[in-house]
Amino acid sequence: MLTVERISTGRTLVSDELFTQLTGRIARDCPGLAADLPARIMDQALAFLAACANATEPLGPSDLVDIGWHTFILHTREYADFCERIAGRFVHHQPDPPSDDAGPTAPEPLGAPISRTVAAIRAAGFALDQELWGGVTADCSSKCSQCHAGCHNSPTG
Repeated sequence: MLTVERISTGRTLVSDELFTQLTGRIARDCPGLAADLPARIMDQALAFLAACANATEPLGPSDLVDIGWHTFILHTREYADFCERIAGRFVHHQPDPPSDDAGPTAPEPLGAPISRTVAAIRAAGFALDQELWGGVTADCSSKCSQCHAGCHNSPTG
């Protein structure tokens, strides 16, 4: 598993070539984003995934960071290799069940509280782009074809 000795960025976890491919895909898929957001989103998605490597409870990304996670998953070989390298296992993407599945015995929603995720990213030694975790809105929700609805990792495998 990955250990970080100093404050680092998620960007350092992949090659420059892969980072460029991923951020280019985000820019193409989400044309309403500000020019600096694809790189910021991907950086935080990578830091989020590194935090998931040691998580014992589900961690969930913000809507914007989820864009980066979805984008990386599309690169299946690179994503699987990355997961094996940083976590020693595949970091599964698990959406929450639809709200109509909730009942009196339904467990806490699995889309983990952002505060838990932010704390885990900081504890893993990664810099936090607070704006991406604090509810910044982007003109992407109607233009992206990604779920952004309660996604989280599955720490048990």
